Amino acid sequence: MTDDTVMAPDASVLGRPNSYIGRSVPRPNAKRLLSGKGRFVDDITLQRMVHVAFVRSPYANAKTTAIDTAKAAASPGVVRVVTAKELAEYCTPWVGVLTHFKTLKSAPQHPLAVDHVTWQGEAVVAVVANSRAEAEDAAALVDVSYEELPAVTDAETAADPSTHVIHPELGDNIAFDNAVEAGDVDAAFAEAALVVEETFRFERHTGVTLEPRVILADYSEVEDKLTVYLSNQAPHMMQHIFAVHVGVPEGNVRVVCQDVGGSFGIKVHVYADEMATAGLSKMLARPVKYAADRLESFVTDIHARHHRVHGRMAFSAEGDITAIDIDDLTGIGPYSMYPRTSAMEANQVLNFTGGTYKHQNYRAKAHGVFQNKNVMCQYRAVGHPIAFAVTEGLVENGARQLGIDPVDIRRRNLIPDDAYPTKGVSGIVFEALSHEQTLEKLMSMMDYEALQTERDAMRNDGIYRGIGFAAMIELTNPGAAMYGIGGAHISSQDGAQVRLDSGGSIIVHTSITEQGQGTDTIIAQVAATAFGTTVDQVRVVTGDTDNVPTGGGTWGSRGAGIGGEAVLMAAKALRQNVTELAGQLLQAEPETLDIQDGVIVDKDGGAERMPLSEVARIGYFRSDLIPKGFQAELMATRHFVPREYNIAFTNGIQACYVEVDTETGFVKILKHWVVEDCGTVINPLLVDEQVRGGVIQGLGGALLEECTYDAAGNMINANMADYLVPMAGEMPDIEVGHVQTPTIDSELGAKGAGEAGTAGAPAAVMNAINDAISPFDVRVAHQPITPQRILAALGKF
Repeated sequence: MTDDTVMAPDASVLGRPNSYIGRSVPRPNAKRLLSGKGRFVDDITLQRMVHVAFVRSPYANAKTTAIDTAKAAASPGVVRVVTAKELAEYCTPWVGVLTHFKTLKSAPQHPLAVDHVTWQGEAVVAVVANSRAEAEDAAALVDVSYEELPAVTDAETAADPSTHVIHPELGDNIAFDNAVEAGDVDAAFAEAALVVEETFRFERHTGVTLEPRVILADYSEVEDKLTVYLSNQAPHMMQHIFAVHVGVPEGNVRVVCQDVGGSFGIKVHVYADEMATAGLSKMLARPVKYAADRLESFVTDIHARHHRVHGRMAFSAEGDITAIDIDDLTGIGPYSMYPRTSAMEANQVLNFTGGTYKHQNYRAKAHGVFQNKNVMCQYRAVGHPIAFAVTEGLVENGARQLGIDPVDIRRRNLIPDDAYPTKGVSGIVFEALSHEQTLEKLMSMMDYEALQTERDAMRNDGIYRGIGFAAMIELTNPGAAMYGIGGAHISSQDGAQVRLDSGGSIIVHTSITEQGQGTDTIIAQVAATAFGTTVDQVRVVTGDTDNVPTGGGTWGSRGAGIGGEAVLMAAKALRQNVTELAGQLLQAEPETLDIQDGVIVDKDGGAERMPLSEVARIGYFRSDLIPKGFQAELMATRHFVPREYNIAFTNGIQACYVEVDTETGFVKILKHWVVEDCGTVINPLLVDEQVRGGVIQGLGGALLEECTYDAAGNMINANMADYLVPMAGEMPDIEVGHVQTPTIDSELGAKGAGEAGTAGAPAAVMNAINDAISPFDVRVAHQPITPQRILAALGKF
């Protein structure tokens, strides 16, 4: 269910005539993409371009003792065969640590493995040829000799003194430890009427983007300039990284991110093969392209979500949550990912577990260990699905044992809407949330009592249905304390430049990027509203460091809240500039004029005075008609970063209704509901699409997706036949509702919505499954919740 219009708060720009805020405007790039006119990196061909393929390790942990490249070098079409030692001159290693993660450590990572491979799929040799096929044929001829070492695959034993140490120079396999404690946890548990305890397990999965990672690097030796066409979310971050590690002045590095076929956080990290490609371009002084195939994507795109969490929750007899205690273990692969690190996911599990509730006693510990598996890092809804599956799983387990309805126990424990601003027990600061409103909105949408009656009646016929809930918060609009404080060149601000062109349209250059989520649309809506024109008279330019202001890009649900506010400010400034010029031409005071639907009008009454095309014509070509002493400024640039709150948290609640076949273990999702409060809703259609897409991605991780490894560290399902993702048949009807609590940190009031669906869906469906099988007095807490795991819980497998 999607409303075409959601009422925007009547404040300043948002209350302007003919506002596009709160309207479901179609995507302006949809026709171009659907007609096959998209321009993705792999569509680009440059003169003298060559292709690179990589020889990758078949072992999870081994020494490379010899490399013979003679046959490959003589293969048809081969330009160069390059080993790590040869590439070292053109690309330096990196270390994935941040200074504010005090205990985090990692070994230097190189673009090609130097003498030691640490996961199956790590690149060892690069083969450059005139075509991808020739490069792959030649790569098969490279002979690498390995001395296999013990593979560290089990996170539970990785830190044991007897376990092989992956990087001897680090001393052990412990990547980091972190802890949070507040209140008197031990006393609260000692005094509790009920303590529920459970171990939750989450297996690795990955983003499976429609477009794999692709890079085309073009180094000009004459200009000492590097141009990189990249499928990525953060072009300015990558500009700095290429400059530092490839050795080109930052102002001479141009990163272009045009059409991107999905990211989900996968494309916001530094990958060794992409860095190698840039280094090879500098080495050869010619364009080099690399496109990951699907097998390479599975073993090199970051994985996420691998956690084992022991959780305890204490309750009073009346159902008050009095304490939470968790212990989280995560295996991160052989390196901490650069530059955002592999500690952030566990850190957010610590900070967000129990974050929706008003308990005051909390203890959380996190331990990260190195493994000989693919690197692990941030992926859509970083840490949130783990935190809320643990929280909500314990809440519903406690409610069942206390004989309290799961909705009523949440009503009793959710932080009240009138308690904000407040600080959560883990120390995070909340500006304004709406847990009570969203819960009541959900109740009005789903007819809970009727579903309960239906569920209970069908159990008498041997049909097992269940209802599950999950309340959640979502991190959006992150500030400098996220990464910048730790030394990473990842901007927390965004910039926008808005100019009036000579025909009366406006062109917006913004530092946020389009990943398929509709950035171009919301930016056009904000700009059109703030300036006073129609969306079809707005052109949006993104993703080119030579042409857009410096900014953070698209990640952390920050595009609308930070990038959109910068656009609003720039468009307002341009409107002021244009009305000042129009005032000179019309001999009117600028404050008596406005711009509506692309026309200069009287602010009072709306009488049309002059079309924008005429203002632009005079401003650009007939300065003789403008009074002396007045200079027309038909462009404005503004930047924005939140100042009051480092994070603009959103909140929401989800419910799921399932049917479990207790003979086969199969789960059918009958209906899913979401109520989301993301502040000002700019485009209801796009927000609902984001929420629904997030739910599907969350359900995929909860029910289907798992990167399966054997004891030797080999990923054994690295293909689309064996790695399962949600298909059309698995997609339930998802009903979406909204509550709006705008942030005070901006005039637009927008928060993020890109990750909320993913954050809450795994908890909701897990609780629904456990409700369905509750007559058998069993539970499942191991995701993905496969038919085999359900049958095992039922004693049938």
